[in-house]
Amino acid sequence: MRTILIGLDVGGTYTDAVLMDNSKVVKKAKIPTDNENLLNSLLTALDPLLEAGRGENLERIVLSTTLITNLIATKRIDPVALVIIPGPGLNPNTYDYKVPHTFLLSGAIDYRGREIDSLDEQEIKKCMEKIRESGIKRAAVVGKFSQRNNIHEEKVASYLQEEIPDLQVVMGHQVTGRLNFPRRVYTSLLTLATQDRFRTFYSEILKLLEERGISAPLYILKADGGTLSFKLSSEKPVETIFSGPAASTLGVLALIPKGETSVVVDIGGTTTDLSLILSGRPLLASKGARIGEQLTHVRSFATKSVAIGGDSCLQIKDGVLQIMPYREGPAYCLGGPQPTPTDAMRVAGLTSLGDEMRALKAMKIVGKELELDPRQAADYILEMTVKQIAREIEEMFVAWEQEPAYRIWELQQRKKIRPQNLVGIGAASPSLLPLLGKEMGCRALTPQDAEVANAIGAALAKVNLRLTFHFDTERKFYCIEENGIQEKLAGVDSLADVETFALNRLKEEGEEIGISTGEEPELVYSEQFNMVRGWRTSGKLIDVCVQFPTGILQIWEEGEV
Repeated sequence: MRTILIGLDVGGTYTDAVLMDNSKVVKKAKIPTDNENLLNSLLTALDPLLEAGRGENLERIVLSTTLITNLIATKRIDPVALVIIPGPGLNPNTYDYKVPHTFLLSGAIDYRGREIDSLDEQEIKKCMEKIRESGIKRAAVVGKFSQRNNIHEEKVASYLQEEIPDLQVVMGHQVTGRLNFPRRVYTSLLTLATQDRFRTFYSEILKLLEERGISAPLYILKADGGTLSFKLSSEKPVETIFSGPAASTLGVLALIPKGETSVVVDIGGTTTDLSLILSGRPLLASKGARIGEQLTHVRSFATKSVAIGGDSCLQIKDGVLQIMPYREGPAYCLGGPQPTPTDAMRVAGLTSLGDEMRALKAMKIVGKELELDPRQAADYILEMTVKQIAREIEEMFVAWEQEPAYRIWELQQRKKIRPQNLVGIGAASPSLLPLLGKEMGCRALTPQDAEVANAIGAALAKVNLRLTFHFDTERKFYCIEENGIQEKLAGVDSLADVETFALNRLKEEGEEIGISTGEEPELVYSEQFNMVRGWRTSGKLIDVCVQFPTGILQIWEEGEV
């Protein structure tokens, strides 16, 4: 059975696209990204693929985009009022969310979802008046332990919306039900601050696909390597941050032999993205995605994006070469304004990209200040570039080695050993990876179609789903962390009952979002704690996590066997 797929990755420098027929890349495209008009870049890459696949039954389109990452990084997110109900035992002033309109309200829910301190209606009224005076049109309402009882969030949100009809409100329990209040606050804030921009982007893409007669479902890649329908992702756009590094990780997973362990090095024009695959499984960040100095509840691969790439600007200060953490356009040999490592690669004969004479001129400019001839300058620039990337990889290993999954993998090896494979993808990888492998004493691999690996990773990403249940058998109550659902439920009293209920619920929700009935869910963990009153067990607290895991579609795995 044929499966026709399209994968798109809109990166900071290039937009990659592939049309796939099962495990075969039928057509691929790589074009410069217009960061002021991502939609135009996307369509420029997409249209030739649609033409090549005309008459075929297109199964789906999957997109990886830097939209949300760029909005947050450039501080172009929409202003949000932050309404916090922190309860006792936590000083919210120790967490600086850099939100001028932040309001603290009284009231408290305990860890089991019981109200231990009621809301102050006068405080809520004053909060509402200040928000209305500010003119802000969005408010995030987040209470501690709201995932166990959302009554306070619901009451505050309802009042604000009733008094300020055009106010958009998001409640923390709707965004994530995971424990860790500060992370839930920040994740809720970013969700609301990016929703409108993402929804506009979403509607524009749908309109353009409709004009082209494309009815195939549209998905977007999440930070954990799974996919969401575009409609669902418009509710939680922050889930799509770091979808670029996720695409590169899945792309490598598809292009290397099954079950291998490798460091993924995606060297683009603007950044180098690093991630790790352990025995065929991408390493996840146990604490969630880190955005700036703040941790979030966004489930993510353990990745790092380093501000160094083929188009990084080169400067000489006090006779010292500096590789700057930004680009000012394409390489000098491609008509850009500044010398870059790409120009050094051209002069060193590592690439045929761009105009050789302009690359030589760029190296003369740099070499003059370093008192080196053009070829010596090129070699020195490449040496410094490779050393800087190698240092970043070594620093990233320190972080990776703190992850529980890495420690388990290390124990399974029965000796302390680091992965020795470097797998390079991205525009600059074919030139730099052999040098990087030599610098680090590692095996350097550049697989076929590596230049569009991100698009391959997007195309082949599974639709995934993870649900984490918390049951309180005494209160006959349960909640689901990922979607904020809170419901009463009788007749579920044992760990076995809860596991069965959770797996069945996962299958039901999986079918609703397009997960094949042939996909087998897995139990991630389950644990229970007895509640004791007066020397007798009065109930149980039971936590169960089930999932359809992330990964690549079976069609590729079958094609490679």
